Amino acid sequence: MEKIIIKYFTDKIEKLEYIDGKSDWIDLRAASDYDLKAGEFCLISLGVAMKLPAGYEAHIVPRSSTFKNFGIIQTNHCGIIDSTYCGDNDEWKMPVYAIRDTHISVNDRICQFRIFKNQPPIEFEEVDKLTGPDRGGFGSTGVS
Repeated sequence: MEKIIIKYFTDKIEKLEYIDGKSDWIDLRAASDYDLKAGEFCLISLGVAMKLPAGYEAHIVPRSSTFKNFGIIQTNHCGIIDSTYCGDNDEWKMPVYAIRDTHISVNDRICQFRIFKNQPPIEFEEVDKLTGPDRGGFGSTGVS
């Protein structure tokens, strides 16, 4: 089992928990109240800093209900936190853009994360022709 060392910046949010057998994703919560107007950008504090296990990175994405409930989208679509972002003041945040006027309350579950192993070293080999099946380009299923 991997261990994540965590620091909380507030006692107003529920502690993180991994629910084995339910989902590999762990919910993150707003650490403060936010009132956003349509068209406004905001960095939502998530109230935690973490030291990830060696060789891992965290991916932060919205929960499936985030847009429906709050009318916000995550501006970087998927936030990546590498293992070097582990200092005492490296609080995790979610960059969002409000599509409509909205209110987010402290402790609202607004995004989720999971950890992934870092990509291994890779090298590129240039060729003039690829030998795989030609599926017809971007987004094509190969069916006309």
